[in-house]
Amino acid sequence: MFILTSTLIKPAISIIIPVLNNLCGLQKTIESIQKQTFTDFEVWIIDGKSSQETQDYLKKLAYPFQFISENDLGIYDAMNKGISLSKGEWLYFLGAGDCLSNSSILSKIINHLNPNIDFFFGNISYGKNIFYSNFSKMMWFKNTLHHQAVFYHKRIFKENKYDLSYKILADYDLNLKLLQKKVFSKKVDEIFAFCDENGLSKNYTLQLYKEELLLKKRKLSLFYYPLLYILFGIKYFFKGVLKI
Repeated sequence: MFILTSTLIKPAISIIIPVLNNLCGLQKTIESIQKQTFTDFEVWIIDGKSSQETQDYLKKLAYPFQFISENDLGIYDAMNKGISLSKGEWLYFLGAGDCLSNSSILSKIINHLNPNIDFFFGNISYGKNIFYSNFSKMMWFKNTLHHQAVFYHKRIFKENKYDLSYKILADYDLNLKLLQKKVFSKKVDEIFAFCDENGLSKNYTLQLYKEELLLKKRKLSLFYYPLLYILFGIKYFFKGVLKI
């Protein structure tokens, strides 16, 4: 295990980036962060013991970039490690290959962040398509809130961590829990990030839909099971089979 860290106390924002053998994507992400006009943040790169080339690159980074490099149990294990290491009041997650939308986006977002609100969310973009985030009952039908669109207050994670039983949709699971708990949220009408179109949850595999079915069954009563199976079949047919 290798850890590069700093003793700086409590920045406003902690940005957490899990990565495994995606140096090109990681460099794009870091470059978008380095361009920010707002600078009161730290960055934790949680590396799953990538190739030597990636580790050599990480060792050249200076604060606010910090990293840990060790074997992990997947992306959500890495994100949980980042949560534990972070000192910021607000936590934000990017994948390697995701980029902040412009050089002033953190400056715009920080003006909205209020500790009386549990999390703030905006929109994100996949290629030329804008994904308009939504935190409402609509989430029971589809995942309308992706982690690149959310700034969580750190208190959220005192009682909540990403559930490692989900390999693809643990962020969806977390947000559904927050919906059930009726936490306070507020939308910021900005595009937060341009997201990698090859991200894990963008591959519409049978495993993804099985996870979605499982996490909803764990949260809902038996009364809703028939509807869940019908929705599961329709979504998998159009997205997983027809690729629509």
